[in-house]
Amino acid sequence: MKVLLDIKDNKASHLLEVPKGLSYVKTKTLSDEKSLLIEEFTEAVQELKLIRKGKLKGIPAQQLLDEL
Repeated sequence: MKVLLDIKDNKASHLLEVPKGLSYVKTKTLSDEKSLLIEEFTEAVQELKLIRKGKLKGIPAQQLLDEL
């Protein structure tokens, strides 16, 4: 299982000490760019799920391309 935590910088070092003591937990620090990319991708997937359920209206692909 993977978990993504959003922790204030001044509190992160204290919290990250806990998993370091657990042999079955691996930690990896993400850059701000990667973190933002993951967040935006997650939001896009959630929007797609809502569109497929009919709870949100999508736009045609051609209209999206025309806006570019």
